[in-house]
Order: sequence, then structure tokens, then C-alpha cells
Amino acid sequence: MTLSAPAVTIPPAPDTVRWIREPDTLDNWLDALEPGVPVVLDTEFERVSTFYPIPGLVQLGGGGEFWLIDPDVAEASERFREMLADSQRPKLLYAMSEDLELFRHWLDVMPKGVLDLQIGAALAGAGFSVGYARLVETLFGETLDKSVTRSDWVARPLSPEQERYALDDIRFLQPVYEWVCHGLRERGLEQAMADESQRFADEAASLEDAGQHYLKLRGGWTLNREQQAVLQALVVWREQECRRLDRPRNRVLNDGLLIAIAERCPGSLRALNDVQGVPGGIVKRYGEHLLELVRGAREADHTDLKPIPRPLTRDQQALFKKVKRCFRKVAEDTDIPIELLAPRKRLEGVIEEGTVAGNPFFEGWRRDILAPVIPEIEELLAQ
Repeated sequence: MTLSAPAVTIPPAPDTVRWIREPDTLDNWLDALEPGVPVVLDTEFERVSTFYPIPGLVQLGGGGEFWLIDPDVAEASERFREMLADSQRPKLLYAMSEDLELFRHWLDVMPKGVLDLQIGAALAGAGFSVGYARLVETLFGETLDKSVTRSDWVARPLSPEQERYALDDIRFLQPVYEWVCHGLRERGLEQAMADESQRFADEAASLEDAGQHYLKLRGGWTLNREQQAVLQALVVWREQECRRLDRPRNRVLNDGLLIAIAERCPGSLRALNDVQGVPGGIVKRYGEHLLELVRGAREADHTDLKPIPRPLTRDQQALFKKVKRCFRKVAEDTDIPIELLAPRKRLEGVIEEGTVAGNPFFEGWRRDILAPVIPEIEELLAQ
């Protein structure tokens, strides 16, 4: 990857690592920031055997200052929560999905005004899903030490290597932001990063609706409507149980077994125990409740149940390839990765709906870019 960088100022590595130790100090620092000045933001957390991520560290900067903050300090700061939710305060992150999930679960905040610089870099020509360290090295010739990436961020004290790593994770965000903005201005996509980042954040938050999780189990498309209603009920139960126990989903009951139970719709403990792969401990602990869920879902009205999307048919696959070629041409002409311009899931939706018109995903910045090929795409879809 070869990228040219405009003249930007790279903040030097600070001589000393600075911590904010008190919530009042954090509140005061945030209050002193000029309106509209971007903050750089990152988090470190642990998530090995739990459902919820465990916060380990917050890295925050703005106005040329960089701070490390313990989770209990950030949690006790009302201004920190307000800053996250403030759409007028730009927040610069990189590959932000896990950070936003942490803020939703830990602080019950839906961040606004977020700018994912990984998305911005893709729009500016750096390629799809480029890692932070690789981009920093390519743009600025700085090699980041990633040796402590997987270290324990919850234990204290942090090592000097961890502290330096944590600061480097935010020290280059402002320069990357300046490079991205320069590239987006040249391409006429100044607003695209903000729109796409907020769309991504909003969609990620909406997908946490437990009642919609069954739609992610694509292998369940072969089930009939009644069985899919059972699957929905089982998935909701698993989600609630995982949250109650704070355990990963597969540690309770994996997707394949939920589908197998929904397919069999067992009416007795013996029938449930006969479903291949279901652990005896699950039957003993949850069996009666699972049978109640199965019975209730089978007896419920399934009229409004959204079906799990089925794979494209052979004819639809052939059409998909033709339509994708149109999108790929635009992606190549604009140097925007097709994975960002038109992800496979979105293209499959276009094939199923038979039109691009009215699809909100292809509005905004995408609409203008795709305008030259929309007539050709619609003609293919109409055949």
C-alpha cells in the first residue's frame, strides 16, 4: 500500500504518561475543551469468558493532550457520558465497533458524533479494513509496538509498555483524521465518513434487540414458519440467560443446537434429550422451561414473523454476478472498496427486492456515486 500524506503534525511521544485520577478532574478537562474540537478516543477491555466486555482502560485526548483513565474514574464522570452522547463533539476512533459496544453495556450510552477513521481511510483510498498500525506506518513511517495487545488490561498497575501502547493508540488519530479529511475533500466525500460512521453505530445498536437475533442464524432458513418462531423464542431465551450469567452465547447453547431443537420441536424431556448434541446438563437444568418455550411459540400467531433470509436461487446468483459487476466498476473507478460501497448482504437485498430505488442504504453519498450505473442495474433487475 502506497499512500501520500499531506503535511500534518505528528505529536511526539510524551515524556511522561499522564493519568486522570479523579472524576472531577476529568469533568473539568472536558469543560475546558473548546466547542467542536475533536477528541481522540480508544478503550482497552477483557472479554474471554464473559458476555459483557470488562472495561480495562480509557484513552482520551484533545487539544494536543493525551490521558489514560481508569474505568471507575470515567464511570463516575457525568461529563464523560455527556461527551459521548454529544453529537456536536466529534469523537475520533479507529475500528470502533467494540468500543461502542463497551460504552453501550458499561455506561448505557449510545455515542453520537462518532467518526470511525477506518471507514474514513477506506473512503479516502487506503483500502478496506486496514489495520491502525499498518496505516500509521504507511502514512507516517512510525512502527507501533503491538506486543502487549493481548495483555491483561484489567490488572493494576499497568506496565510501562502497556501505557506507551495505550497512548500510541490515540496519539496518531488526529494526524490520521487530517489525512482522511484531505482525501475526502479531494473526492467530494467530506460528509460521507460522518454519515457512514453514524449509520454503522446506529445499526450496531439496533442489532442488540434480542427478538431479532434469530435472523442472524442463517442456517435456520430451511425451517418452516412455526419452527422459526420456536427458534426466535429459543434465541431470546439464550440471550437473556447469557446476560444474566454474563457468559458467551456458545457457553450456554450454540447456534446449531438451537436450530436442531427448533427443527425437532420436542414435546417431552426424552425428545429433547434425543436431539443430537444437546448436553444432558442443559436438559436437566433448563429442559422444562425449553419445552414451555417450544409449546408457547408453536401456539402463537406467526403471521408477522420475519423469515430468515434464504440463500439466493441459481437464477438469482447469476443476476447477482451481473449486478455486482456494475457496482464493482464504480468501486474501481472511485477507489472505494466494494465491501464498503456495496457489501454482499446489501447486494443480496437488492436482488430480492428487485430494485435499488427506495433502499435507504444506497441513498446519501452512495446515490451520487452510483448514479451513472443505476439505469443499467435497474434494467438488469427488471429482466
